[in-house]
Amino acid sequence: MSSHDDKPRPNGEEKPNRSHAKDAQDKNLPDLSRRRFIKGAGIAGMAASAGALLADRVVEALPRPQTGAAGAAGVLGPGEVPVTLRINGKTQTLNLEPRVMLLDALRNHLDLTGAKKVCDRATCGACTVHIDGRAVYSCTTLAIDAQGREITTIEGIGSAEHLSPMSQAFWNNDAQQCGFCTPGFVMACTAYLNHEPHPTREGLEKSLGGNICRCGTYMGIKDAVLEAANATKSKGAVA
Repeated sequence: MSSHDDKPRPNGEEKPNRSHAKDAQDKNLPDLSRRRFIKGAGIAGMAASAGALLADRVVEALPRPQTGAAGAAGVLGPGEVPVTLRINGKTQTLNLEPRVMLLDALRNHLDLTGAKKVCDRATCGACTVHIDGRAVYSCTTLAIDAQGREITTIEGIGSAEHLSPMSQAFWNNDAQQCGFCTPGFVMACTAYLNHEPHPTREGLEKSLGGNICRCGTYMGIKDAVLEAANATKSKGAVA
């Protein structure tokens, strides 16, 4: 059986040549020869190299940071300045950057590690110290702002050999477990009792709300404050 193209055509019309039609279509396609491909890749590579060279020159033109006094390149901002602090009755002079917090000055420069660095954002109270008799978070107090004020840490209200009345009351009432919150609680409770010599459990809950005990020894802490209050009525102050 003959195909459709094999049928006789009127007026002597010749059968279309498929190879010729394909050649005509190929003439309209871009020349993707190996030579042209390599040439195009070379042009693209030259453009990328030129862009990278331009970017390097822009970076070189930017101002470079000045080298600080300590020789550390790339550090911008004020350097260390003299800071004088009155801590536990002693005057301490340190060289600190203005951004250094009081907690870091105590722990890293004076080896007073009683105040703990736990949350570092003024929510847990583990870093509590006294400034002019008031309980404050040392993790959010700039050391430079504490100049000219009386700072007291837990090391300044007693020692391992001679516990303060509040620390002794914490011991007696088992008001500590892991110990991370204990120094902050002792300082907060001491400041509270110095201003309120007749504490109540309701008053304690309100006044000590800025300190958190993750072990949950709140009942022991309340009992400790009440015991310390009874032990210090004749003295008029806990520390």
